[in-house]
Amino acid sequence: MAALTIVANILANPDKIELVKNELVKLIDITRAEKGCMNYDLHQDNENPAHFTFYENWETRDLWQTHMSNTHLADYMAATDGAVAEFTLSEMTKIG
Repeated sequence: MAALTIVANILANPDKIELVKNELVKLIDITRAEKGCMNYDLHQDNENPAHFTFYENWETRDLWQTHMSNTHLADYMAATDGAVAEFTLSEMTKIG
């Protein structure tokens, strides 16, 4: 089975940028230690500091699904409730 690439875009409300950023940063080390995580990299847009992107690679979709059900993601969702204006996620496969 091919590895899974995830591109997640998070747009924070303008008055909640630092809150969202701090909560996203908390996810990095714990997620990188998870089984199947090949990389988990957080980026912040240089022109729009409210826009964050996670670029992730997982050994399998099943291992990513396990990640998605972990407590630390539920904690993030609770901590940022009402602070995120938009969230999009793409599941992708590397082709070249």
